[in-house]
Amino acid sequence: MALAGSLFPLICFFFYGLLAARIEIVRPSLSMIMSVQRRRWVENAVHRDTPVDAILSGNLMSSVSFFASTTVLLILAMFAVFGQLDAVLTAVTVIQPDQAISRGDIERHLVIVLVLFVLAFLSFTLSLRQFNHFCIMLGAADHSERSDPVEIRVITALNTLGARNFNQGIRAYYFAISMVVWFISPLAAIVATIVISASILYREFFSSARNLVAGLKTEPSK
Repeated sequence: MALAGSLFPLICFFFYGLLAARIEIVRPSLSMIMSVQRRRWVENAVHRDTPVDAILSGNLMSSVSFFASTTVLLILAMFAVFGQLDAVLTAVTVIQPDQAISRGDIERHLVIVLVLFVLAFLSFTLSLRQFNHFCIMLGAADHSERSDPVEIRVITALNTLGARNFNQGIRAYYFAISMVVWFISPLAAIVATIVISASILYREFFSSARNLVAGLKTEPSK
């Protein structure tokens, strides 16, 4: 049970994307709908010469940078926990007196948590790089001539890729909650993972925010 409780959140983290892709075939997700808005942003941005787009891009990059920096601190904290395994084992034994949790179980679980945070860090740094490329491409666009549809599509794709990887990193944080619940009970970690997965799916496909954005009647920029 201890091993299942450790691996289940990580497995769900990997398979969430596959499940979401299947659902998107019949019902667009919030991320998919926002991709249309990202294209509208780029189409409008190449026709104006104001600082508003630079401000918006900077806000995006600062958010990603914050999470990337925070994840580094969490990774370092995880290494510090490895030096206090005896104290952690004592605490878990008190919390779970009926479970035969060994030192090896805790070491394995901490390694899995570390893997999850490393994946989150890689997602955030990749997102930051893609948003950086987006800013360069948006700044390089010629505002004096008619916009190139191919260039707009590429700039939009960079923005969408950056957002997708940022969401991947945020999703790792959600599933990390289940990893923490494991210290209370492996079974509770499995239950928490199911609840968190359902919550993320609801926010992507059935939330009020998704329905509001989906109800917008947008017209292509001229």
